[in-house]
Amino acid sequence: MGRPAGAELTIAAQGILMQLAHHPDMRITRRTIGRECAPLLLIDNLLEDPDRMVRKAATRQYVRHTTMFPGVRAPVPRAYQQFLEATLNPLLRECFDLAPGRFELPMCHFSLVTQSPASLHFLQRVPHIDSVNRSGLATMHYLFRNAWGGTDFYRHRHTGFEYIDEARHATYFSRLAEEARNEPAAAAGYIDGDTPLFERVASVEGVFNRLVVYRRNSLHSGRIDNTRALPTDPLQGRLSINTFINVAG
Repeated sequence: MGRPAGAELTIAAQGILMQLAHHPDMRITRRTIGRECAPLLLIDNLLEDPDRMVRKAATRQYVRHTTMFPGVRAPVPRAYQQFLEATLNPLLRECFDLAPGRFELPMCHFSLVTQSPASLHFLQRVPHIDSVNRSGLATMHYLFRNAWGGTDFYRHRHTGFEYIDEARHATYFSRLAEEARNEPAAAAGYIDGDTPLFERVASVEGVFNRLVVYRRNSLHSGRIDNTRALPTDPLQGRLSINTFINVAG
């Protein structure tokens, strides 16, 4: 695939606070997920200086935002949001059948997984979606070097669904509510591979400075080791940047 151009110049023009540039060995890979072939985009070696972003993350104030995300979050620099738009816009049509446009970001945060496996509720122990909208995208930018796991994608065994859109929403969540009443069907802790309810259909390793882009309606979950304590220090823990993207025409 071709490499997007111009992100460095875009950010340099804006970059009073922070300038970002592509790594000279940035690599772009296009994949698909499972039988339903939802698009999956990987960009390795995204930032020229990812350690600078990690140091920035270490200065932030982290707070818990929702009951779903198993950890804490903090805002990212504005320059990163602009850099992401400049990087992904040239790839949208080929990879996601979306017209390029201005990015609206409902979320763009440093994210640090800190919640203990024993404290997770049912919906945190199974794969999830972020939206039923087919055109909404999500990104995960791994900023950890230790083996803190990657991101997995799943098929719901009963329905066969690998993504949940408006037409599937009622069927899927009705069945999931029924399955939630049978707690032993979802083992305690973070999901890591096949279970009685879900089958893993694709897996992405958590490689430092790798960006993963996928549709927000794909069933997915972080792959997190249930046997290790999760550090609360961004320099040591499972740090990433998580972004939701809507493309405005």
